[in-house]
Amino acid sequence: MSDIRKTNPVTLTIMYAILVLFAVLAIYPIFWVIMASFKTTQEYMLTSKLALPESWFVKNYPLTWTNANFATLILNSVFYTSITTIFIIILSFMAGFAFAKLPNKLTPVLHSSFIIGILITLQCIMVPLFLLIRTVGLYNTRLGVLIPYIGIGLPIGVYLATEYIKGIPNEVIESARIDGAKYLGIFWWIILPMAAPVATTVAILQVTGTWNEFMLINILVSSDSLKTVPLGINMFAGALATDYGKQFTALVIGMMPMIIFYIIFRKQITKGVSAGAVKG
Repeated sequence: MSDIRKTNPVTLTIMYAILVLFAVLAIYPIFWVIMASFKTTQEYMLTSKLALPESWFVKNYPLTWTNANFATLILNSVFYTSITTIFIIILSFMAGFAFAKLPNKLTPVLHSSFIIGILITLQCIMVPLFLLIRTVGLYNTRLGVLIPYIGIGLPIGVYLATEYIKGIPNEVIESARIDGAKYLGIFWWIILPMAAPVATTVAILQVTGTWNEFMLINILVSSDSLKTVPLGINMFAGALATDYGKQFTALVIGMMPMIIFYIIFRKQITKGVSAGAVKG
């Protein structure tokens, strides 16, 4: 705090002006979408896009919620997101522990096979992945969604976990081994708690990525009971016509859980982003 007070007033003013500008740029799109959600499609098309609603059409919300069955969509999104995140954290840190502290001749090959997945784009594997899922009989099932989600999220998780665990002193593991601890116990009670900051980083990436994922879920399921929030938002956009009022309302409904998630876990997210940086 004392360092800030010693800063030149002109410099301090410029710094705050830049921060305010970035805050406005971040908040205004959210404000604009919320305002647009209270307009009818006719009002949105015929009036200024930046104007406030002339009459607040609150019926957009119950109509959108019912028409898209958002209760089911949100439950599905929560299910896919939570299961995917939990499995990626556990599997990533198990693999990272083995790669960082239990190396053998196959470690470079196995580690590289994971890391190369970071370079493979989703668009490159969509068609073969769809054909594979359909061939093994997992099309239009929850398992057929979860397996690709977990597999796609593992490369970045393994990379972050391995690099972070490398920085944990070997003496910690050796001391636990002398005391009679098994490697599985060392992982659960020592490595995973010590790696909590980077685990938070991995969780943030997976929660936001899985919640907003659209392309895979769009080709892996066809049943309305298995669809997620992004597909519900897309429901109101057509090739010939778009119901803008309901689509903006769907966007608000879809982003509110992520805003609530940030408000609740903002301290953990801030600590995870700062403390979970990869070493060297």
